[in-house]
Amino acid sequence: MVRLPPETPYSPFEPGPHRMQLGLVSQPPEDLIEIDARYSPDMAERRALFDTRRADVLGAVPGTASAHREVLDRLAILLPVRFPNWFARDGQQLHNRLTDETWDLADLPHDPLEVAARLVQDDLCLIDVATGAPVLAAAALCAPSRWRLHEKLGRPLAEVHAPVPLYADTLSKPVDRFMRHLGHGKLTRRLNWSMTDDPALFQLTGKHRDGLDRSITPDTVPDRLHLRVERQTLSRLPLTGMVLFTIRVHSTPIAQAVPDPATAARLRDALLALPDAMATYKSLPVFRDALLAWLQRRAA
Repeated sequence: MVRLPPETPYSPFEPGPHRMQLGLVSQPPEDLIEIDARYSPDMAERRALFDTRRADVLGAVPGTASAHREVLDRLAILLPVRFPNWFARDGQQLHNRLTDETWDLADLPHDPLEVAARLVQDDLCLIDVATGAPVLAAAALCAPSRWRLHEKLGRPLAEVHAPVPLYADTLSKPVDRFMRHLGHGKLTRRLNWSMTDDPALFQLTGKHRDGLDRSITPDTVPDRLHLRVERQTLSRLPLTGMVLFTIRVHSTPIAQAVPDPATAARLRDALLALPDAMATYKSLPVFRDALLAWLQRRAA
């Protein structure tokens, strides 16, 4: 039986005044994606989504096919080198020992971007920066955090993020500028977090809820709430020039994500500092009071 490493326990929330920031951290290029103990169930879910809900999880604007192939070629080189115990390459044959699948890279049964997404737990998005304003040009998206791919595809990032409070005033221009000037051979990482009452990775809807759920109390919080963290990376594809934006979603029960008083205090303070508009965007009013009471108890 193959033993994979445990999930990385991310806790990216910080106390103090709320600040909208990119929070980018440089990473070694080989750390493009993660593989951990969630691999088997995550990949089973991804295969099912591609087989039964392809229109919800895969999309592209015309003219992006070469970038799809470049993503797959990058992974086909990276995976056997980065994870030699789990992936092997023999010419055009890429073998996944974790799923016992072999992909003929010269004769693919699916779009190359889909094949790439059937290899890794990360979602794979392509940002076209050739026309000025960066545009979401393609994606294999099996873990959307309450948004629909077909509603965002082909739109500039400023429009994609239009529902996000404060984004237009604080992040839109820095994000566009970063995308346009991201250098070749660089990998940057950022973390995004939210609290949810649904552990599912695949979530198309659920933002902007404000109705109180009275069934979520300080006593039921450990059974009902999850910390949802997105590990995002950005890097440029050298041939097509598109930006590869990866998203790995971790959904962790709150009691596991907040194991000690110090972490509970940090999350409590971060929640209290969120502007009302951001809290509503994240649907926190549904259970915020119960969560804060549980965190206060945990912190004490």
